[in-house]
Amino acid sequence: MEELIYKLKEEIIDVLNLEGMKPEDIDENAPLFGEGLGLDSIDALELIVLMEKNYGIKLKNANEGKEIFKSVRVMAEYINEHKTK
Repeated sequence: MEELIYKLKEEIIDVLNLEGMKPEDIDENAPLFGEGLGLDSIDALELIVLMEKNYGIKLKNANEGKEIFKSVRVMAEYINEHKTK
């Protein structure tokens, strides 16, 4: 699980062009939106594409995304349970 969390952090930094950030800078339990990383709705779309492209996971609706994108750890847990690739 820790390996997946680290990989997700790298992918998030890459996909969202978070220049100057390292995986160690992201707290896997911190919120991705609002206070934590401070991501916005455009970033959410990028994360949805990342999930589909890298893990074969299609989200059914926006509310599902809100739950999954609470933190990097929650994303990793969801990926572990649902990935098709």
